[in-house]
Amino acid sequence: MPTTWLDSLTRQTRRAGVLPYPHQAAYFLNNPLRRMSGDDDRAVKQLDLTGFERVLEVGPGPGYFSVAISQKLTRGRLDLLDSRLEMLDKSRSALDRAECYNVSFHQGDAEDELPFYDDSFDVAFLASVLGEISNRQGCVRSLHRIVKPGGLLVFREGFPDPQRLSVAELRALAESEGFVFCDATGNRWHDIVRFRRRP
Repeated sequence: MPTTWLDSLTRQTRRAGVLPYPHQAAYFLNNPLRRMSGDDDRAVKQLDLTGFERVLEVGPGPGYFSVAISQKLTRGRLDLLDSRLEMLDKSRSALDRAECYNVSFHQGDAEDELPFYDDSFDVAFLASVLGEISNRQGCVRSLHRIVKPGGLLVFREGFPDPQRLSVAELRALAESEGFVFCDATGNRWHDIVRFRRRP
């Protein structure tokens, strides 16, 4: 998918190295105007949830997508993994306000081996996270281990993330670890790219 000229500009202005999004700026992620766009609903629809799944969201930030995912899991469970306790606290507050209690919180680094058993999740979801991980290949390899055979791996990448990965970059990473490309939807502003682990 093409990117905007603003994507190119933000790539040029990012700092050297890979840095996580600062928790002090979480308001911009949970901005009410952003929610009015329906972006969260569109992304969550692409997870193909029936309500019974166990879902992993890596790098949930302040819980922008987490609430919508949790509300879809009427008989399922959502696990959140973030390296920063401050972001987990913010997502916990958002979920508590929405009365979503089918959620587990885990502090951990996606750079390392993910702290879950093999074949644990029906769906893994990462929204503008993979670009912040220096060992992206290792992260995707670990995701392949913990996603069930036949399960979904879904990436949501979008503006204005300076570390936004293209569909081609995501395909190169995921397919090299054994995921099968399903589809990519979106526009200049965001992409939702889905893969499935071979059954």
